[in-house]
Amino acid sequence: MNRPEILAPAGSMDALVAAVRCGADAVYLGGQTLNARRAADGFDADALCRAGDLCHAHGAKLYLTLNTLTLDTEMPQVHDLLRQSVRAGVDALIVQDLGVARVARECCDIPLHASTQTSVQTGAGVEFLRRLGFVRAVVPRELSEKELAAVRRETTLELEMFVHGALCMCVSGQCLMSALFGSRSGNRGLCAQPCRLPFVSDGGTGHDLSLKDLSLLPHLPELAGMGVNSFKIEGRLKRPEYVAAAVTACKAALAGKTDGEIFDDLRAVFSRSGFTDGYYTGKTGVSMFGTRQKEDVTAAADALPRLQNLYASPQPRYGVSFTFVCRKGVLVSLTAVSGAYTYTVQGDVPFDAKTKALDRQQIEKQLHKCGGTLFSPEHTDCRIDDGLFLPASALNALRRSALDGLLGKIADRPTHTFTQHEKTFPPHRPQTLRTVVRFAEEAQIPDDLCADEIVLPLYCGAETIAKYGAVAEIPRALMGREEAVRTALRQCKEAGVRKAAFASADGLALALECGMEPIAFFGSNVFNTEALDVLRGCGVTSALLSPELP
Repeated sequence: MNRPEILAPAGSMDALVAAVRCGADAVYLGGQTLNARRAADGFDADALCRAGDLCHAHGAKLYLTLNTLTLDTEMPQVHDLLRQSVRAGVDALIVQDLGVARVARECCDIPLHASTQTSVQTGAGVEFLRRLGFVRAVVPRELSEKELAAVRRETTLELEMFVHGALCMCVSGQCLMSALFGSRSGNRGLCAQPCRLPFVSDGGTGHDLSLKDLSLLPHLPELAGMGVNSFKIEGRLKRPEYVAAAVTACKAALAGKTDGEIFDDLRAVFSRSGFTDGYYTGKTGVSMFGTRQKEDVTAAADALPRLQNLYASPQPRYGVSFTFVCRKGVLVSLTAVSGAYTYTVQGDVPFDAKTKALDRQQIEKQLHKCGGTLFSPEHTDCRIDDGLFLPASALNALRRSALDGLLGKIADRPTHTFTQHEKTFPPHRPQTLRTVVRFAEEAQIPDDLCADEIVLPLYCGAETIAKYGAVAEIPRALMGREEAVRTALRQCKEAGVRKAAFASADGLALALECGMEPIAFFGSNVFNTEALDVLRGCGVTSALLSPELP
């Protein structure tokens, strides 16, 4: 079994440097638009290319977050980001919007990862994403060990899981709190985190929507054994020292170490009164809640210098051998070799020595000064004529040029293709006005109701739903309830219920499996015409548009 990937956040170039120098296997970041952390320092086209070179030079992959709900009018921005991604050698795209996923598949061949914003929580839902062309799914932070194991058993798709960082009160992709309170949508990358405010409930903490940060580091070996492919660290809005601490702590935890200075420093650099693993272990309750206290902030002072040292300079990653050729009357040359990669540069014609001529010892001394690079010198072959001279500055310049060129070859970007594929959709014009009403229970339905369609939750029971000729609404949260929901849908089908309303790919997959007509309902986040077209192709006959649409 391969060791799971350690996936680090990068909200800035400094954080990216910290991640790769501390040994992250992959880094995720956003462009300047259309990503779920728009408050972070987005990477423009040139910065994205630099990020790709830096990641690949360190043997790490680069993932671009294109993980917000997207308007029809923003599709040209999607095309621009896809073009930039191909140019920069991005290894995968993290996507929420099914319409954006469709556009990405049509425009380029970069692999697609389903963002945790897709809210997919079951094996059936993950498998449905695989059929839509995704190669990986980021599962919700709220899954328990048992629920995660069930998903792993039911799908061959790669699974990525958050193992450290902030926890939301709501399942990702299903929260409208920030949008409704302050017109700042979490699904659009602008969450204002209102759940951190002092909401109060009886017997609570005084901040009863504010969860501590997640930390599953002690559980990493068992998660690896379970078959989780990627361990993801949250934190694109956090400082580089946090990234360095989290990556280093993940590596230590995978090696079986769960205490020590790095874990203390990780808590010191950012926590909300400590961490929680309550969802994963099933030990939920008031102990999961916490806020950022003064002592949490001041604790970082001593840890920051130690953490900065973790990424202050690059650690040698590649051995390098040199061949230096200096002949009378011709340009000097230096060839640098590392593994299968070779790069040659030329310098000036050497001078006739007036005093001391070049010798092997002097050449080796200058060429072996590889500090501050990813190379460690191994061997130097000198082929020099007698009586010639080059200044040390010229040798240093040759070494720098040769190592830069060699690193560029080692950091060769993945080869992807881009094809402009823009299309327009005629505006949808319904022929008739229909009224759809959703009730929480049968007792709410008035005798004189006048509606074209009624929606009732699945828990109302097959007989009740069938009695009103209603649509059966599949729960938005299916964690651990996949088989129970499947059974209830089959009972509805047998009772004569024809339609099922779903919120995510989980419900859509189950509705289709049970032979029911699927309806995209509250939580399905339908935001653009491409997404509607994708759903239509999956057999969806009607859709509730997102309430966040302007």
